[in-house]
Amino acid sequence: MPKQVSNVASDDYLSAIYRLSHDEGQDVIAVRLADRLDITPPSVAGMLKRLIRDGLVTQDSRKVIKLTPEGLRRAEQMVRRHRLAECLLTSMLKIEWWRAYDEAHLLEHGISDITEPHLFETLGRPQRSPFGYPIPGTGETGPLTMLTLADLKEGESAIVDRVFEEDEQLLRFFWEEGILPGQRVTLENVAPYRGTVTAVLGERPVVMGTQVAQRIWVKPPDDRRERGATA
Repeated sequence: MPKQVSNVASDDYLSAIYRLSHDEGQDVIAVRLADRLDITPPSVAGMLKRLIRDGLVTQDSRKVIKLTPEGLRRAEQMVRRHRLAECLLTSMLKIEWWRAYDEAHLLEHGISDITEPHLFETLGRPQRSPFGYPIPGTGETGPLTMLTLADLKEGESAIVDRVFEEDEQLLRFFWEEGILPGQRVTLENVAPYRGTVTAVLGERPVVMGTQVAQRIWVKPPDDRRERGATA
């Protein structure tokens, strides 16, 4: 009989903790985790007790949740499989870029220890996901930039490093406006009382809310990686 997928719920929690802390630089607390997973706080509290019991996370005196070495290993495994699935969907199956996150979430738990290395080789050993995130365990190391488009000053330019991937409607906006990893962007105008910024890609201005601009992580132009924008 086929091998059964287990620990789906706990793996989703570990992945969410990893994304919040590693990818976004946030302190992970229960309320923030509940919001990200769209789960009630009591449900999160119950799962956290289980994860602590199993030695996968710790919680300090400030109630900040951190992955243990084993929890980190598990989280990186699931995030790696998710991002390889995103690469498979966009580069080989030609699924729309903005659909890839949700579709990959359906696939990640079905990728086994046997399938994963073959998938990695078949895809050409990718080191980043279509949304610009490093794929754990594939060679790329070093801290991620936490500078966002909203942090730039008027007139400053940068290169899009990665974009928030967990909102399909937001991803579709990024796709339609050409806000993709590798693209050069200039912050043209900040309108704080309107809560908007105007960014220029190429010669085309794009107006967006400040909260959206905070979901676009950037690097200075001279720190651009040798990779083009995702197609």
